[in-house]
Amino acid sequence: MSTPVYRGEARAPDFPSGLDWFNAGRPIRLADLKGKIVLLDFWTTCCINCMHVISDLKRLEEKHKDALVVIGVHTPKFTAERDSTNILEAILRYEITHPVVNDCNFDLWQSHAVRAWPTIVVIDPEGKVVGSVSGEGAYDTFDPVIASMISDFGARGLLKRGPLAVPLAREAPRDELYAFPGKVLADEAGGRLFIADTNKNRIVVARVPEGRVLDIVAGGPAGFADGGFEEARLNRPQGIAVRGDLIYIADTENHAVRVADLRARTVATLAGTGAQARPDAAPAGGGRGRDVALNSPWDVALARGLLFVAMAGAHQIWRIDPATGDAAPHAGSGSEARIDGPLRVAALAQPSGIATDGERLYFADSEASAIRAADVDPGGAVETIVGLDLFEFGDRDGVGDDVRLQHPLGVAWKDGALYVADTYNNKIKRLDPRARRCETIFGCGDAGFEDNPDGHLAYLNEPGGVTAFRDLLYIADTNNHAIRVANLATGALLTFVALDLSKFEYRMA
Repeated sequence: MSTPVYRGEARAPDFPSGLDWFNAGRPIRLADLKGKIVLLDFWTTCCINCMHVISDLKRLEEKHKDALVVIGVHTPKFTAERDSTNILEAILRYEITHPVVNDCNFDLWQSHAVRAWPTIVVIDPEGKVVGSVSGEGAYDTFDPVIASMISDFGARGLLKRGPLAVPLAREAPRDELYAFPGKVLADEAGGRLFIADTNKNRIVVARVPEGRVLDIVAGGPAGFADGGFEEARLNRPQGIAVRGDLIYIADTENHAVRVADLRARTVATLAGTGAQARPDAAPAGGGRGRDVALNSPWDVALARGLLFVAMAGAHQIWRIDPATGDAAPHAGSGSEARIDGPLRVAALAQPSGIATDGERLYFADSEASAIRAADVDPGGAVETIVGLDLFEFGDRDGVGDDVRLQHPLGVAWKDGALYVADTYNNKIKRLDPRARRCETIFGCGDAGFEDNPDGHLAYLNEPGGVTAFRDLLYIADTNNHAIRVANLATGALLTFVALDLSKFEYRMA
């Protein structure tokens, strides 16, 4: 069988001038890429499918580093994603090292006739477009294509090996106490605060309100390993649920749910194989423990003895029995949409935050900019509290269908009200689920880092999680690398300081 030949016919359009570039010493032109195989990755920061592609691209870049150049083309869905400052934060968060260009006006998107995120366009060493593919599975799709092109163009003397002529300059990560903390959970009974210090791959346990650090679960380089707190490894953990001294962790980029025992100081895997579930490989009805593959679990909540998981990558809510590890879909057909109805008929759109009153599950359906509810009872249904559709978003307080949010990631339940981390609006909002009334209570709306006795005048920067503790709200202020504390009684918003955290920093060595 002959090896397929991949050569383009039409010349690729050049990069427009005047665009912001990252990880590059200067703007790149098509002529700079002559002799290289090029993958243009059309992505946007909110998209879970785009996040999945990043790891595949890193593998391709490492394997074919002498011949391949990957360029991220960030084309925004949400208004907040047009801002180069926000794109830079995403580049740092996901440790993207290849050049990225801000295609904020859709110029490249339109010139390459792209229709969906993510889409990868292949350009050959002569600057001609070979083709494009949308969706996940980039490594398996493009590895044989690149190998064939290396052989073909190399044999014809058209391949230029070695570093790119354009000087590359990786954006330098900041040295902060936390690194993109994604979620936070308060345990009122135990007087404890659990912080998902996401990019440091650890869970910080602190006494509240004074802030004394009690322990740290895992930390150090990303990995997938059970064992003692010092040896265990997580990979960008997000949501947390607590029962007594057991911490359930949405270990997002390990595609697993882990359980940490504070008494034994050990971490074990409750469910997940460590690899992302694929639609054609995942058991339709779920599975048990380490045998079932999961897909980007983003948050967790306990109700009626079960652990409910906001499975962002599968567009579903799952349930896990903590005693057995049995895991199965609870709500959502798996299609990405905002469709209400019976649990398994309804469609969700990247659920990324979950809370419960014991009878219902409330979740932030981020891609639909919606807050929705699902019954805990398996015979129940899904309904939308506020939010309309995948491309209906904004920043508007009000009632019912008049409300607009922008990519909310966090939700907390307290005393009949929901508190929402309206992430891309840089605000915390209070939502009455019965009246469907939503109002801003903290955050001025502009991205920044500033405390204020009047919380409406304070600045947040893409808060991803929120939790209630007595008359306080603790906020994972993700892009500020900080935990903020908002006082519901006084209206003030301040910064939470974890005392003695530095003595645990040896785990990051």
